[in-house]
Amino acid sequence: MPTIEPWRAAIAAGASIILSATTAAHSETYDISVDKIRIDAGDFRKSGIGYNNSQTPTILRFKEGEDVTLNVTNNLGEDTSIHWHGLILPFDQDGVPKISFDGIKPGETFTYNFPIKQAGTYWFHSHSGFQEPDGAYGAIVIEPRGGERIRANRDYVVQLTDTHPQRGKRIMRNLKMSADYYNRSQRTLQDLIKDSGNIGLKAALEDRKMWGRMRMMPTDVEDVQGFTPMINGESTEQNWTGLFKPGEKVRLRLINSSAMAYFDLRIPGLKMTVVQADGNDVKPVTVDELRISVAETYDVIVQPKENRVYSIVAESMGRTALVRGTLAPREGMAGPVPPLREKPRLTMADMGGMMGGMGMKGHVMQNAVMPLDDMSGMDHSAMTGTDQPMAGMDHSQMAGAAPAPQAKAKPMDHSTMAGSDNSMAGMDHSAMENTKGQDDPFYAPGSGLTPNASNGGKFLSYDDLTARKPLYKDRPATREIELRLTGNMERYIWSINGKKLSEAEPIVLKYGERVRFKFVNETMMSHPMHLHGMWSILDTGKGKYDPIKHTVSVAPGTTVYTETEVDVTGQWAFHCHLSYHADAGMFRKVVIEGGPA
Repeated sequence: MPTIEPWRAAIAAGASIILSATTAAHSETYDISVDKIRIDAGDFRKSGIGYNNSQTPTILRFKEGEDVTLNVTNNLGEDTSIHWHGLILPFDQDGVPKISFDGIKPGETFTYNFPIKQAGTYWFHSHSGFQEPDGAYGAIVIEPRGGERIRANRDYVVQLTDTHPQRGKRIMRNLKMSADYYNRSQRTLQDLIKDSGNIGLKAALEDRKMWGRMRMMPTDVEDVQGFTPMINGESTEQNWTGLFKPGEKVRLRLINSSAMAYFDLRIPGLKMTVVQADGNDVKPVTVDELRISVAETYDVIVQPKENRVYSIVAESMGRTALVRGTLAPREGMAGPVPPLREKPRLTMADMGGMMGGMGMKGHVMQNAVMPLDDMSGMDHSAMTGTDQPMAGMDHSQMAGAAPAPQAKAKPMDHSTMAGSDNSMAGMDHSAMENTKGQDDPFYAPGSGLTPNASNGGKFLSYDDLTARKPLYKDRPATREIELRLTGNMERYIWSINGKKLSEAEPIVLKYGERVRFKFVNETMMSHPMHLHGMWSILDTGKGKYDPIKHTVSVAPGTTVYTETEVDVTGQWAFHCHLSYHADAGMFRKVVIEGGPA
């Protein structure tokens, strides 16, 4: 029986760890224990949960085509579970309590058994309570039949997380008590003085008043701050290191297993060639930097040619924290740690279409706070080039006329919202329009979150991803399902179509159909949406070469389309992968009707 070995010793050898047996057997067995552990983040220590008694993430290495058996023993005093994120498997092996199985009781061992039908980089984590934010996560590397299409001399997992000094239950309690509890980027008098110098005192005061009416802040990019980012369970101080020899090709398997943090990742001095997204091969694209949302994976190839140290820098999207790992020609070296870059600010384009580019005068938001969950009956059709009141507003038309279910549609364009005569006195909206160089269609024009690479380099966009080989025959969708991503930040409620999981009926799909999902983000937060058990084909206008993903990030104020071939049976989870958003209600159960017996 193969064991799950610690992989850190292999770094010095520069070797990939193969956990499957050396024989050509087609069925392998693995043992995993779920344990209480002490997590050392360098600047703090805390109690947490880990696999195999370690804060270093366990790496499971499978081979495409084999059958695996995983014995998971629960050594906790509470129920646990393991979800195999991104794997295509029978629904009763998916590991989601109350949906696909009952969970694993304390002291019990649950045996998972399923075939490996794919290759690539994935990960696994607990789907019970807040065990995942507390440390219950690991990596999965699946070797394709015939070996990797793009070979590398070294192969490393780079698993990111946002380790927080507080336990997940306490964080959720504090967020429900005050959504701004962890916002350490609140604006100060110094910011007001700075803004006054940039746009004038009157405009700056009006801006403060506007955000105050909404009870929101332009600095509210990250719900939870104060965390320590880590690579493979090691902080900047602890310095995870991968070795190389100059001229070698190094494959980095990037995984974001954070509870809440998006990361912008770069390796100063090296280009990264993206060869895989969410486990699926893409046509290689070379970039200087990429944004990896929570739950996504990317495989990149780098080729350091100089005999020197390189820093792997993962900086949170809100620019509140970063972790530095090291690529080095020998042990004991550490790359430089750059300073945090300037914090981004939300704009009206990021306010989920509710405010996108229009004036405040006459708007219901001018004199009252409108819960984001209560937008029914609103009609924005009068917003384009008219001075009519906006009563009876209908958010279903925020992206223009709704496309036919089979039509390929581009992401939402807010530029039509800027024509209202209800201008905001004293406000300078120039920064909210589509700025020069902002050409990423997956961010609203004028968004403060649109990524930009250091030194004007190339930043990866979803639009750059092209499937190397189609997984499915390209065919029209049989129907379209609209999923509005909704929420109330002040009350810390997150929902889909204005309803939390506890209030909503399951989404019912039919075996054999092709469903088109329309995600309309009406909130000011990015949401990484994860559908269990089936692939999400992201519509980038490339037809059968659209990229195939298991997690799709939907930025504020945008509409994103995916399509899914319903080729499985059973019932599955569908949710935002931000841990506290999912727990607060942005979650659905999906039920498949029909199919083979």
